[in-house]
Amino acid sequence: MTHLTPDAPTPGDLGFAMPPEWAPHAATWMGWPADDELWFGHLEVVRGEFAQLVRTIARFEPVQLIVRDDESEQDARQRLSGSDVTPFAITLHRQPLDDVWLRDSGPIFVTRGQDVSLINWRFNAWGGKFEFGHDNQVPEYVAGALGAAHWDRPEVLEGGAVEVNGAGVCLTTRSCLLTPTRNPHLSEADYAALLQGTLGIDKLLWLGSGLDNDHTDGHIDTITRFASQRTIVTSVERSEQDANFAPMQQNLSALREMTDAGGRPFKIVELPLPAVRLEGAEGRLPPTYANFYIGNGFVVVPQYGDPNDAAALEILRPLFAGREVIGLASRAIIEGGGSFHCVTQQQPTGRIWTGE
Repeated sequence: MTHLTPDAPTPGDLGFAMPPEWAPHAATWMGWPADDELWFGHLEVVRGEFAQLVRTIARFEPVQLIVRDDESEQDARQRLSGSDVTPFAITLHRQPLDDVWLRDSGPIFVTRGQDVSLINWRFNAWGGKFEFGHDNQVPEYVAGALGAAHWDRPEVLEGGAVEVNGAGVCLTTRSCLLTPTRNPHLSEADYAALLQGTLGIDKLLWLGSGLDNDHTDGHIDTITRFASQRTIVTSVERSEQDANFAPMQQNLSALREMTDAGGRPFKIVELPLPAVRLEGAEGRLPPTYANFYIGNGFVVVPQYGDPNDAAALEILRPLFAGREVIGLASRAIIEGGGSFHCVTQQQPTGRIWTGE
């Protein structure tokens, strides 16, 4: 297994780039929830929602599921086996985990034609907020399991902090990337150069901030997503008294002025936030419909038992023609601070690059 360090040719140097989420997947990587304390005593119902999510994804593509210990493996096998056998395999991997947010702790995959490789960024649990020693090892485990040559980067970068359209454009937020607990030495210009060399980004677009009380410091994948190369879905808050109203309006205004790599404006689609404010053990929760996950022939959208649940599905369905848009319960999962996009990481189709 070849490790490529920052002084080696970058992915961009070798023609690799991060594909959009809607590009074909070989598999989805996930982790199995295991720590009842992290889930504030709700682990049982969280695991029920996870099982439904894993089963749904496995209707469309293979799932590579990391379990951290004997109890987790036994629980996952029990919940995921049964008469309704999925068309695609659910493969279990034993690897220590601190938590399940593989969008952030896992690798970011890059492709070059049919070649697939990955980047191992440093993970520090959103600026040292939680334990992360085991989670920081997840990309190395994935690379080893696949036999993939890959890049080891010293910078902190979470997958939920970057959103790409597959045509050279990336969206991110200043509130996240510019926080001093990640890479305090990097400016906006430095990030643009870094992401160009590693993810093949030609144009880096910055929004201000994310949702109120989001422990990721405002990940882009909780508020604003590409539905296609030139279509952006962005969250809006209807109540002017809500803390999310002003920052979401500022983001909306900024998006309307932005253009793609060719200078063309984007189509902007407004997606309401849930109508009912949700409180958890540590204050306000950040529920959002923008944390959907796009896979082979499907899109799974979190649902919270909220009046806006159905409206969100109706807004998203026309944007994903040819894909089944599926609403699944995420009322328990959101207690951990994220939802479906946060707990998934797609592996693109193609042959694993071994560095040769």
